[in-house]
Amino acid sequence: MIARFFRRSSARASIVEALHLRINEASRAPGLYTHLGVPDTVEGRFECLSLHVILVLRRMNQLPPPAGDIAQDLVNAVFLQLDSSLRELGVGDFGVPKRMKKLGAAFYGRAAGYDAALDASDEDGLKASLARNVIGTEMPEAGIGLARYVLASAVSLGACDLDRIVSQGPDFPSPLTFIPSGDIRHDA
Repeated sequence: MIARFFRRSSARASIVEALHLRINEASRAPGLYTHLGVPDTVEGRFECLSLHVILVLRRMNQLPPPAGDIAQDLVNAVFLQLDSSLRELGVGDFGVPKRMKKLGAAFYGRAAGYDAALDASDEDGLKASLARNVIGTEMPEAGIGLARYVLASAVSLGACDLDRIVSQGPDFPSPLTFIPSGDIRHDA
């Protein structure tokens, strides 16, 4: 009887691992970095991963159980990955908790800001927030392509049920669809 619970936990862990991998892949789409302004740095990758995780969590929080449990497992997996990455970058055992606390505060602060802008369909607020947090500038117009990508991603994810999300992965559009006009780079 008790083995049944371990199998279920193991199955859920596999689902979360696959979901986490798909989100990582989406957050590393080259077009995000080459055309939508996300800096290809450790910080830029953290911001882009956080953005994609936040979008998936936002959708999962709208779905019935067990979506909430899977969402919590996903958050745990993301932060375990961040902890491991910090250690690989050479941050010592005493520095990791302090950095993790800062990363957690940044993650949840961004989640609140992005959620508020998405809930209000506030493209200007979203542009400003993404430009500041992800792209690293105070010029909101720098976030226009990324904001449109995020809005389209939220709509696309909104059409996905839990089965679709865990079996096929979250549905993110191609970043190249949202290249701001006037962007003449062709190196994607």
